[in-house]
Amino acid sequence: MMLDPEMAGLQVQKLISLTEQLDQRLRTELELIQSNKAAHIAHGMAQTADLANEYRRESARVKASPGLIANAPMDLKRALVAATEAFDATLATHSEAVEAARRISEGLVRTIANEVAGARAMGTGYVASGHAAAGDGRAVALDRKA
Repeated sequence: MMLDPEMAGLQVQKLISLTEQLDQRLRTELELIQSNKAAHIAHGMAQTADLANEYRRESARVKASPGLIANAPMDLKRALVAATEAFDATLATHSEAVEAARRISEGLVRTIANEVAGARAMGTGYVASGHAAAGDGRAVALDRKA
């Protein structure tokens, strides 16, 4: 389905707006991660998820029907390409920062779990043969919120 230039232009403007909004949300999250305030990201997660879902839906719709934007003015198409390139760069940086934060968090949780397990094993006494007991055998359970 081919849209007339005006409607195609509106479709491209909608995509540009969505791309720029999502890019800005990710930049905000990236700033929070870099300033060690990652916990504050939760306040905007619903908005980010909504924007990402709408972006995904609209992108899929245009991919399935390229005629929706085929007749759009060239300057709008160029603006969409520029917004998408900026978004891709932000997304790559955001992804790296989130992955680094995840690795650090998991390392901290493992270290804490090892310390707790080590502390539990100390001072458990001796068994009948005179050797130190292996530990109390209680498991350490950590959930994702730890």
